[in-house]
Amino acid sequence: MIPREPAMGLAPQARVSDDDRDKALHLLQDGFADGRLSASELERRLELALTAQSHDDLLAMISDLTVDTVHLTPKSGRIKREGAWRVPRLLRIDSEYGKVRLDLSQALIRHPEIDIELWLTYGPAAIILPAGASANADGVRTEWGSVTCKAPDHRRPGKLHVHLTGELTYGRLTIRNSRT
Repeated sequence: MIPREPAMGLAPQARVSDDDRDKALHLLQDGFADGRLSASELERRLELALTAQSHDDLLAMISDLTVDTVHLTPKSGRIKREGAWRVPRLLRIDSEYGKVRLDLSQALIRHPEIDIELWLTYGPAAIILPAGASANADGVRTEWGSVTCKAPDHRRPGKLHVHLTGELTYGRLTIRNSRT
C-alpha cells in the first residue's frame, strides 16, 4: 500500500505554510458562500486562520465545516466520469490496476479550485479540463511512469484550477484542456 500523508500534509504541531493557510481560507469562504457561516463568524475565523501557528490551530477553524470529498477505491477496472457529473472539491482515487478517465469539460463544478489525489500502481489516468482551466501536477510522483500536462499551470481569474497530487508508480498521467 502506498503511504498517505496527513491532511494538508502536516503533523499536528508543524508550523503552517502559506499554502495551508490558503486552503483553509478557501474552505472558510466556501462555508460562508454555502450559508454555513455568518459574516461575523467568517471574519472571526479568517483572522484566527491568518494568525494560526500550528496545524492544530488551523484545523480548529475549519474542522466543523464539511469538506466535499469523494474517495474511490476500486482494486481494478475502469473509473470513468464524463458528461454532467458532480465534481467534489477533493477527489481521491486509489487503484492498483485500474484505468482512470475524468472528463471535467461538461461536469458540474461549484468550486473555483479542486484537488485530485491519484494513487495508481499500474493504470494510466487522463484528465480533460474545461476550456480555459489550469492545472498544477507538481505534486504527482512517479517511479516508472510519466506526467504530461498540456494545460496552463498558472491560475486564471474566473477559471477552474485543478491541483493534482499522489503517485503513479508505473502508470502515466495526461492532463489537457477540452478541444470544444
